[in-house]
Amino acid sequence: MSLKAQLEAIIYAAETPITVEQITQLVRESVLSSGAADDAEVKLRVRSGLEELVAEYSSPAHGIEIRQVAGGYRMSTKPEQHEVVRNFARSLKPPVRLSLPALETLAVIAYKQPVTVPEISEIRGVDSGGVIATLLDRKLITTAGRKQVIGRPILYKTTKEFLMRFGLKDVSELPSMEEFEKLVAQSFQSELIPATEGALEENEPAPVVEIAEPENSDLKSSA
Repeated sequence: MSLKAQLEAIIYAAETPITVEQITQLVRESVLSSGAADDAEVKLRVRSGLEELVAEYSSPAHGIEIRQVAGGYRMSTKPEQHEVVRNFARSLKPPVRLSLPALETLAVIAYKQPVTVPEISEIRGVDSGGVIATLLDRKLITTAGRKQVIGRPILYKTTKEFLMRFGLKDVSELPSMEEFEKLVAQSFQSELIPATEGALEENEPAPVVEIAEPENSDLKSSA
């Protein structure tokens, strides 16, 4: 079996984005036996094979692509195929349901991380402590130590799950704040549903937005 075929199979089978280092360890013996001189050459061949696969799957003839997400490689449907697979993907994996306060808080953390609850509340203009537990429970944020100020408040940052949900390689791929606000507005126009749990988050009724699989939906949803 060719190295490129092995790489393709590994990426397809991986449940989460798989790194170059992980792939290299999996194919090391096979590549060394095929003539690679050392581990450095093995890694070089792996990177070269990945680049070729990415280029091949970028062709319009393919409805899927291989892209870097959250520090690794993942096989996903292409954005232009999103509408075709969206309903199917939703039926297989429940979407993350976030109220507007939770979504606003997540946005502040994403753009200002690491950040404390008092800082988030100051930016939003309301107490944001109530929604932090929701975001932690959904594994969209995690703690990032404590800020070295009086009281040493906990710092929060986004997680790999956040990157995976939104189909981002890293936080540098976040859209501008203006673009993000437009996306939120579009979500509320098309996907608003009645809220039952939102009222528990900040003691006020709140609409809920469903965040389904990212636009580059995980291919194994359709496997």
